[in-house]
Amino acid sequence: MRRARQLTSAMMTATVASLAILLSVTAALPSSPSHGLSAFGELKYPVGFQHFDYVNPDAPKGGRMSMIGTAGLPTFDSLNDFILKGDHAQGLEYIYDSLMVRADDEPDAVYGLIAETAELADDRKSVVFKLRAEAKFADGTPVTAGDVVFSFEALKHKGHPLFRFGLRDVTKAEALDTLSVRYQFEGDRLRDLPLFVATLPVLPKAFYDKHPFEETWLVKPLGSGPYEVADYKAGTFITYKRRDGYWGKDLPVNRGRFNFDQLRYEYYRDRTAELQNFLNGNFDLREEFTSVDWATAYNVPAVKDGRILRLTLPDKSPSGAQGFMINTRLEKFKDKRVRKALDYAFDFEWSNKNLFYELYKRTASYFENSDMKAAGKPSPEELALLEPFRDSLDAAVFEEVYTPPVTSGQGQDRNLLREADRLLSESGWTLKDGKRVDASGKRFEIEFLIFSPTFERIINPYIDNLRRLGIDGKIRLVDSAQYERRRKTFDFDLTTTRYVLRLTPGVEMKNYWGSSTRDVEGSLNLPGIADPVIDALIDKALAANTRDELRTATRAIDRILRSSHYWVPHWYKASHNVATWDKFSWPAIKPDYDRGIIETWWYDKEKAAKLSAR
Repeated sequence: MRRARQLTSAMMTATVASLAILLSVTAALPSSPSHGLSAFGELKYPVGFQHFDYVNPDAPKGGRMSMIGTAGLPTFDSLNDFILKGDHAQGLEYIYDSLMVRADDEPDAVYGLIAETAELADDRKSVVFKLRAEAKFADGTPVTAGDVVFSFEALKHKGHPLFRFGLRDVTKAEALDTLSVRYQFEGDRLRDLPLFVATLPVLPKAFYDKHPFEETWLVKPLGSGPYEVADYKAGTFITYKRRDGYWGKDLPVNRGRFNFDQLRYEYYRDRTAELQNFLNGNFDLREEFTSVDWATAYNVPAVKDGRILRLTLPDKSPSGAQGFMINTRLEKFKDKRVRKALDYAFDFEWSNKNLFYELYKRTASYFENSDMKAAGKPSPEELALLEPFRDSLDAAVFEEVYTPPVTSGQGQDRNLLREADRLLSESGWTLKDGKRVDASGKRFEIEFLIFSPTFERIINPYIDNLRRLGIDGKIRLVDSAQYERRRKTFDFDLTTTRYVLRLTPGVEMKNYWGSSTRDVEGSLNLPGIADPVIDALIDKALAANTRDELRTATRAIDRILRSSHYWVPHWYKASHNVATWDKFSWPAIKPDYDRGIIETWWYDKEKAAKLSAR
């Protein structure tokens, strides 16, 4: 569901998108200027390539696409995209260029955008980027090495915690001349850093001299990217217009991309109103995250006669981890047996059949739908990593990896509820007059924090099962602003979130599971994980020199996370359900690791004319 996929705001989209591209540079990469950087192998696209394979280089420019975004809460009060404070508008990432940009048909490669080349030092302790002289901000001023240095300093010292944490081991950015900048690194976990800094947004220093970087504001920001803000009304809509004079429009990495003259994001606080406005033609495209709506709500004339298309776009990206995150900072959730009991009380099979029209599969892994996912018993290579920590680990880590139980699908699986009752009793939560209490007589209560009523139909049957165990469950529905504040400060019992790691996981794992982020306000470590073994294995993953080594480390991490029961896992599907009015066309090849809609589709005048005539 869309709300479950949302992390915080449009800023989080840009942040997570940047952090998700924390890639790796192997010793095989030559220490000479390169047009791109890749992990564990050669670049797919050679020097002089003309365009990415998944675009139409001759796609016409024009038209507008209006949509409901998938990355923010249903409001915004800021156009400053890079700080923790405020709710940020969606689509702001299209204002800013970075030194290099990701190829969406490779799991871990980036190619030059503002930077024409990157040269990595032999000891991997630094990287020099050579900027293109033609790169300019939207006001016509040149992009300089000084702007790159300013961006680094601002993001590292004043930016969102995800930026600050990711840049912790980046010690310096210095302008060697007007068009050359060198980043310097420290420590022994250097693999991710060159590509992390390559994908940071480059911000204009002169603009932030007038608009404080650390404050929220509703001023049209200045960038060097393909779009700029055209119009907005806070909390209602924001429109971007394509820059005719965009300096980088003919670069190989941009050819065939960013074809719409306008992008418009609509904001609705009510999902029913949102869906009805789409079906009434008030905006163009909607990705559907609610299975019941996908199965039943599109049975309308516009779909039946083909004016609205329903598309299922395959996605080879890891499906990630969605679930009820359990806040282990709270005393009542510190015992893993309690957390396991909560998993046993959730009847996914009943929900999938009765609520989801069997459109989903149960999530088991933090690396779901990827080869980083643990399976079966540990391999010899995994055991080599785990054995030194055997005394600190649950014995279950060395057995078959934990998988959520399969219920009878009746809504009340007595065998599983009986096992949950046993686990709770063993952990000190006993039944007294039908209520679960601890040794002091305090009752076990759980509050589910949500900001959209969509999840109530899923949580209520879960609460019924918890009640059978003597646990009092309730739903706390709050407005989006309060929800954001409470998530950022970890003021919740259970809440729903989803995060996805790329095919080459990097330092972002520390943001999700590292001890150092447990108490950092605004971090994504919602369960409050602080395990020195996980920390050590994340370091192993970051130091991996081959994809096989990385797989081994992530599978070991997955085993420990799953055996520790930090969440009640939800569900996934390896595709996107998208509904669109039939006025667009798209390339024959879809990028493997992205929807490709905003960046590669185009407005089709002939289709639009036929649609209008009908």
